[in-house]
Amino acid sequence: MKKEARIIPRSPAPGHVPPWRKALAEAITDPDELLRLLELPPEPGARLGHGLFPTRVPRGFAARMQRGKRRDPLLLQVLPVARETERVAGFVTDPLDELARMPVPGLLHKYRGRVLLTATGACAVHCRYCFRRHFPYPEANPGRDQWHRALDYIGSDTSIREVILSGGDPLSLSDRRLAGLVERLEAIPHLKRLRLHSRLPVVVPQRVDDELTGWLARTRLKTVLVIHCNHARELDDAVRAALGRLATTGILLLNQAVLLRGINDCPETQAALAEALFEAGVLPYYLHQLDPVQGAAHFSVPDDEARRLISALGHALPGYLVPRLIRELPGAAAKTPL
Repeated sequence: MKKEARIIPRSPAPGHVPPWRKALAEAITDPDELLRLLELPPEPGARLGHGLFPTRVPRGFAARMQRGKRRDPLLLQVLPVARETERVAGFVTDPLDELARMPVPGLLHKYRGRVLLTATGACAVHCRYCFRRHFPYPEANPGRDQWHRALDYIGSDTSIREVILSGGDPLSLSDRRLAGLVERLEAIPHLKRLRLHSRLPVVVPQRVDDELTGWLARTRLKTVLVIHCNHARELDDAVRAALGRLATTGILLLNQAVLLRGINDCPETQAALAEALFEAGVLPYYLHQLDPVQGAAHFSVPDDEARRLISALGHALPGYLVPRLIRELPGAAAKTPL
């Protein structure tokens, strides 16, 4: 095992707040404030949706939205609406039946050879289509520094080669806590790969700092970072710089997007996203069909439309820029291609 000093970053100087922490603390948590900032009139429906799933939008992400444009594709992802209160058949609170696949709190074992650890319930942004918007984090997530049961489970199963850190968003944890967890994973001999799923490099690019890139560059585990970006306009100069810094650590950068009605459900938008990602050093990976979570049915795109979109992308882009269109089904042995 590596010495602690080589992996766990030093504590920040007393009184020092990293810029990314400040950005998280200053996030917009009132839909009316978000609408005012964008010079849009208030909407009663926003308050209704907010009551079901609280608003959270980093100010830097809001700054990329077009003022006065209610149908801005970035705004549509985060603004609560009245339609979230509708009950639609087939849209449920646990669309992937995750709680049934949790052998110990916070650990999902759905696929052979890999497990997913919900390292935290915290997230930088509350996307309205989030499939875990109803997830019971207090009951189904390890408490602070209480990962030992999950680590014991991973250590006891030699078929596990990869650990996926998810949440919430694992990069919302401090580097000390996150690097400490990774060090404990490194001590499990049969683990080979670490995968991080995070939206922070996109919505709070300040998160990619020296502390993060330092321990990422040193871990023995082959590391993959899967970002979540749905539209090319999410990739501003600060995000591209952050992704460039991550690339210097030698990790593989992939993107997974969700197919969303009125946001990215046309070939031109998807092609622009793929091109922008590749320019930023990220390979398009998955395009997810919406998980049928209660409150998000208005984002859904029919499978036939999704297939036509992917077919059009195949004619417009080289194959390596065309994401795989998939759906995740409860109990399936792997993600299901469409």
